[in-house]
Amino acid sequence: MLELIPISLKQANEYVEMYHRHHKATRGHKFSLAAIDGERLVGVAIVGRPVSRHLDDGYTLEVNRLCTNGTQNACSFLYAAAGRVAREMGYKRIITYILQSESGVSLRAAGFICEGEAGGLEWTGVRKPKEDGLYPHEMKTRWSKILQTKGRKQ
Repeated sequence: MLELIPISLKQANEYVEMYHRHHKATRGHKFSLAAIDGERLVGVAIVGRPVSRHLDDGYTLEVNRLCTNGTQNACSFLYAAAGRVAREMGYKRIITYILQSESGVSLRAAGFICEGEAGGLEWTGVRKPKEDGLYPHEMKTRWSKILQTKGRKQ
């Protein structure tokens, strides 16, 4: 049975470096979560500010990395947990991006809705990674979940 535990950014990034198919570690976060099955770490979620400055409104968070070892339901478990934690922190919306070739079944199971195609085939501008080939050259889709419709909790 899956259980949720907190995890440091350093530990979550180490897991991402070992298991993520196409992304490297992140630089920062608001919080990170881990899924365990018994004593075994089976996945992590790193949640931070939206990468897009246009979406960084102070009320939105982004699941910047989600990585599992393939354990059944671990992805949807972590996406749902990230939404609950963000809501309790007073955020109104949570987003994430997946490759267009990915189905989004775990996101749908966690209550996220596909907003459609987003981003480009590659990074542009001054924030473009210096190492070529780090990220797949494929369109992405943005998914979101509304956490609150009213004002922030007091």
